[in-house]
Amino acid sequence: MGKYLSSKFILFTIHITKILYMDQEVKDQLSQEIEDLKNQLTGDMFKDMDLKDKIHNLEMKLKGVKPMDSSIDCIGCGS
Repeated sequence: MGKYLSSKFILFTIHITKILYMDQEVKDQLSQEIEDLKNQLTGDMFKDMDLKDKIHNLEMKLKGVKPMDSSIDCIGCGS
């Protein structure tokens, strides 16, 4: 159990470091992409599904969030 917790802490530390040192230019670019996608939303749930998925994935990257039960980086969204 100790090794498991130690490896989780190391992964957490690496993840936090990536968030803290994300270049401001990258943050601005992600924010702009999110805004552009939000401006394309139509209000139709089915038409907007892909756009909302892309927005969600970009917001997760920007905020440095990954699924709670994931001990490794999320393959699906890349966060």
